[in-house]
Amino acid sequence: MKKLPIVFHKKILVLGLAKSGTAAAETLHDLGAFVTVNDSKPFEQNENAQYLLSKGLTVICGSHPEDLLDEGFSLIVKNPGIPYTNPVIAEANKRGIPVWTEVELAYRISDAPMIGITGSNGKTTTTTLIFEMLAAANKEPKIAGNIGTVATSVAKEATADNIIVTELSSFQLMGTEELKPKISVLLNLYEAHLDYHKDFQEYTDAKYKITQKQDATDWLVFNGEQQIVKDYAQKSMASQIPFYVSSKTKEGISADDLYVYWNGEPLFERSIIALRGKHNLENVLAATATALTMNCSVEAITNVLSTFHGVKHRTQFIREWKGRKFYNDSKATNALATKSALEGFTEPVILIAGGVDRGHSFDELIPYLNRVKALVHYGATKDRLQKFGEVQGIPSVVSVQTLGEAFEMAIDASSEGDIVLLSPACASWDQYESFEIRGEEFIDRVISLEE
Repeated sequence: MKKLPIVFHKKILVLGLAKSGTAAAETLHDLGAFVTVNDSKPFEQNENAQYLLSKGLTVICGSHPEDLLDEGFSLIVKNPGIPYTNPVIAEANKRGIPVWTEVELAYRISDAPMIGITGSNGKTTTTTLIFEMLAAANKEPKIAGNIGTVATSVAKEATADNIIVTELSSFQLMGTEELKPKISVLLNLYEAHLDYHKDFQEYTDAKYKITQKQDATDWLVFNGEQQIVKDYAQKSMASQIPFYVSSKTKEGISADDLYVYWNGEPLFERSIIALRGKHNLENVLAATATALTMNCSVEAITNVLSTFHGVKHRTQFIREWKGRKFYNDSKATNALATKSALEGFTEPVILIAGGVDRGHSFDELIPYLNRVKALVHYGATKDRLQKFGEVQGIPSVVSVQTLGEAFEMAIDASSEGDIVLLSPACASWDQYESFEIRGEEFIDRVISLEE
């Protein structure tokens, strides 16, 4: 871990704990900072605050006092989920106090080079693919950020022999200043998180920060088929590798129906890729370009691609039962993600959908509904989904109350050769605390089916 003179013997405020705040506070303390942590959760119920107090840090819990900044802090490290409209953050900006997220701290202390992955969709799959490819090539990668372990915790232990593969959200990137990954990956940009960002411009500008500090010694892997991404890539000073999923190209990495190509030359047959769908082909090409740039062998890359069936809850193949294949796509919390899942199938689909009604349109699904033979829906959006399914002419549209009931109805509606797909197009919070819990219930039900 590198020393950080900018924080040594300086007063630092860590705002918001959870895993990332706790790791940042402990690291700053180890670096010789005078750390105060502030969290809205009461001290009596706050295990992280209790732990940090035992380490000698100053702890303020239960509220965010109006005079909190009067202590003369030189830096704030905030939880990514805390919006910039938060009164403490807004006041810090007025006073000119720098505000970081912990990934900026992780970058500054890391002895290991970093690979950063961002985009509206596909981050987790691409991050995992890159990690697995580097591991298969014995590159000693570590995985961190918005997936797996908190980046600061990983960076503390990493050496120059490691590579930190880091999934980065717009929330995290917005709080960076000097972040400079060796390789940045910008997958795509669609409207998202506009309840956090004031507008789409702020959201996309936050994403661009993944490459903003890069220079010609670094690399940017980016979507060469999306104009907004290309526009941002043109502003980057990094060496560039575009990816194209629609046809063979002479530059970057591309694919047609037969091959994946590297600078126009065949690299491997597309048929070896286990992941399905155009959206996953984007992830595969981005990961492959990154792995090649890190000098991974084609053999290591194809070994991963031929065996990798997806990350948990993201078009995850569960099992085949009586000729039906079951996929868990619980992470699809909007119509765009469900569209991507449907796009990956040519077989008839029994689609299980529903959850929190966020007012989003389902119209993005329309071009892919010709493969949906039944829509079984539940939860807070069931009335909207019922009307949508009927208007679009889906042969069977069934409304139930719970995922358990939806699962049983999906089994009844399915035949040999069908896909049974949980891809809710809605958030989970009406009936589940998280999409992970929703997905685990689906997995348990699939595994419990008796032959």
